[in-house]
Amino acid sequence: MTSTLPLSIPFTDRLEPAAELTMAGGQPVLPSKFAVPGPPRLPVARIRLAERLGRCVRNPVTVVTGPAGSGKTEAVAAWVRAGAGGHPAAWVTFEQEDDHPVVFWTYLVESLRRSGLTLRRTPMDLVGTAHGQPTAMARLAADLSGQPRPVTLVLDGACTVPGSTWADELDFLVRHAAGLLRLVLIGRSDPPLPLHRYRVAGTLSEVRGGDLAFTGPEAGELLARHGIALAPDGLADAVRRTEGWAVGLRLFAMAWQGRPGADGAPPTLRGDEAGVAEYFVREVLRAQGRDVRDFLLRTSILETVTPELARLLTDRPDAQRLLAELARQNAFVEVVTEQPPAYRYHGLFAELLRTVLAGDQPGRVPELHRRAAGRLAADGRPLDAVGHAVAAGDWDAAADLAVESCAVLRLLTGGPGDRLADLFRDLPADAPGPAAALTAAALAYARAETDAAADRLAAAERSMTGTGATPSRRICAAALHGLLARAAGDAPGMQAAAGRMRVLLAELSPAARERREEVRAFALLLTGTAQSWTGAADEAAATLTDAAAAAGAWPALRPGCLRDLALLHAHRGHLSRAAALVDEAAGLPADTAAPTPPDAADDGAATAEVVRAWVATERYDVERGWRHLRAAEPLCRAPRAGAAAAAAALVRSRLLRARGEPREALAALAGLGGSAVPQWARREAALSRARILAAAGRGDEAAATVAGLPGPELPDCAVVRAGALRVGGDRDGARRLAAAAVDVAGAVVPVRLDGWLTLAGLAADDGDAEAASGALRRALRLAEPEALRRQLHEAGPQLRRLMRDGVPAGRRGAPAADRARPARAPRPRAAPVEKLSGRELEVLRHVEAMLPTEEIAGALYVSVNTVKTHVRSILRKLSASRRTEAVRRARELGLL
Repeated sequence: MTSTLPLSIPFTDRLEPAAELTMAGGQPVLPSKFAVPGPPRLPVARIRLAERLGRCVRNPVTVVTGPAGSGKTEAVAAWVRAGAGGHPAAWVTFEQEDDHPVVFWTYLVESLRRSGLTLRRTPMDLVGTAHGQPTAMARLAADLSGQPRPVTLVLDGACTVPGSTWADELDFLVRHAAGLLRLVLIGRSDPPLPLHRYRVAGTLSEVRGGDLAFTGPEAGELLARHGIALAPDGLADAVRRTEGWAVGLRLFAMAWQGRPGADGAPPTLRGDEAGVAEYFVREVLRAQGRDVRDFLLRTSILETVTPELARLLTDRPDAQRLLAELARQNAFVEVVTEQPPAYRYHGLFAELLRTVLAGDQPGRVPELHRRAAGRLAADGRPLDAVGHAVAAGDWDAAADLAVESCAVLRLLTGGPGDRLADLFRDLPADAPGPAAALTAAALAYARAETDAAADRLAAAERSMTGTGATPSRRICAAALHGLLARAAGDAPGMQAAAGRMRVLLAELSPAARERREEVRAFALLLTGTAQSWTGAADEAAATLTDAAAAAGAWPALRPGCLRDLALLHAHRGHLSRAAALVDEAAGLPADTAAPTPPDAADDGAATAEVVRAWVATERYDVERGWRHLRAAEPLCRAPRAGAAAAAAALVRSRLLRARGEPREALAALAGLGGSAVPQWARREAALSRARILAAAGRGDEAAATVAGLPGPELPDCAVVRAGALRVGGDRDGARRLAAAAVDVAGAVVPVRLDGWLTLAGLAADDGDAEAASGALRRALRLAEPEALRRQLHEAGPQLRRLMRDGVPAGRRGAPAADRARPARAPRPRAAPVEKLSGRELEVLRHVEAMLPTEEIAGALYVSVNTVKTHVRSILRKLSASRRTEAVRRARELGLL
């Protein structure tokens, strides 16, 4: 900036009319340059941005940058129109033609005068700063520093002014204006000021494109101004498609308004539609050279653009520099990651570019996709590689990429498999080659079409001969065999498939094995499931724990491992661990637990709900147990919900027994004897059946039921046999079996708890109060950590009274006087009580007042039967046989 353009400006301390300002040659000073832009036709109050700007301008420099049409000028203008925080505000709109130093500084100085500032120097002196004269620059800085309050100077479009001398001089003013000059610079890119220095000094505020993007509520208000009301899902989709881009939302509103009627589905805005396309072409593409436009077109096929991929597709060695420059210009290119650098194009912009590419260079598109697929596969990104192979129309290559990377396994367990399913949605039925057949088999399995999956798998294996039988193909085939065996309840088949996968994995090179960690996790899952089905619960829990850890490289597999593991822990009495595992599986990030095929999703959801129902039932939270069971049972009808369905039947039986319906509880267990049910569930069903029979006094039937199980000498069977012998009158035999069971190392807590309760009951039968109380104390200590209450409530009225009152029943056949003076014993800890509902507490208070059932019903505006139901529930929860006993018990517990 060395040349000058003399001014003809009559000096005055007061604001001069704009018409009197001219430059040499008659060039006028345009008043429009100082005008704050008015609001759009349908303005939206963006309070969030106004408040942010109010905070930003406390710093000397604020930059507001964003792509074309992002609303940056309107955001600042709205803030200025609203009063600019109570400080004077000067506005100048610059254009590229305002590159002459005198023109630039004339407008800047005049804008300060128009804001109401009194400048002590002549305009000629002040404009002299354009000559780079330090004295003139210091004079202007001195005038600014002498103002009574800060002034905000908004320079809209200054970044379009060529050169950087004006920026150097502006920086001088900022540094020497004693903090009274607040610059706000608006543009598509950063101005050539030393922003890095301001940033380090903490004197810079930044408002970027992401800050300018419309939020959901703001977009809803904008559309409402156009008379458009969208449902929440429709509004979210509009914001997602436009990415909050202001112009995009207004174009969306215009497209909606152009449709006849207002009750139809909203239009889907696309980047290649006329209005959007014209905007991008005029505001972005025309500003770029032919070579840059070609670069954008070729790289538009990528979701994420890296410099390496860009160089591969465009043959430009300067791809990284060009991407960085486009991002700096806010040309609808934004940085995704800094290290390593990666970029993305605005969704609508990318759509337009791809449409133009397909129209102008249709023959080049497949080749570009093939190049991208090869590079992405080499970089270990098989899903992205498959997507490009499909886009190139090369089904054989796409299937081969999916199989050789073992990504096809993800179709079998959920997670990103839904993306693969979508990519292969149009896979031709007659696609040649073993890889295509394996992919088709996996797709059939994902749709729960097990017969079709088996047929396609057989076809794939017939074609896998010689060099076609690669290790990866054989691994995928073995995995499919394993899952088909799992669907059929074939535990040996699962074990065999897992073994083949491990052998084949060992044949790979160390580098390939490292990239196939998911295969090991998959094999562990099959092994753990097989162990669970054969009744080896301890081994299954250990294996599934290893599977969940190995699935760190394959997060989509982890939730299934955690849920299966949770079911095993619930069965073994580790209730807190089971609940925590289910919560952990449910809390995994959405992008690692993507939607799965309907039956697979039901399988996982069914297992989670059954575990929650199991935990609630064992803690005798009957209402919660029923709630989770009712949520689980519809899901248990899925084809692959065998283990979950069996566990749901066990929980139902226990809840029915708690409700006092032993016949229905037995009926619930009727279908758990088949081979399609895990062995641990079949065993537990038989033991539950025997317990119900023993409680009904049918000891011989109970003993016969247990005798038919493998390992009748094991602790779980021994305890149930002890209960049957007790019913039959063989108390000594029952005592020997129960005492032996509680001393077995490794016996799970529920079995040991049953054993101690049986010993307590036998001691109470004999009138041995001290032994009964001691056994109860041992039982309660076992029950306390996991809050196990169900077994305590099922121990029978004799033990419930002992737990409640510490008074044992007398010896059978003993004289009445002996029964009246029972031996004193330490009182055991009170048995846990299931929480009463709010309505039950209301009924209990009326019972305490000795109101009859009819009056309670009238007071609560419910039926007599409803009151009776509540009373029965209260008696059950408080282990009472009469209303007066329930009231006394409630007072002891502080409920009344």
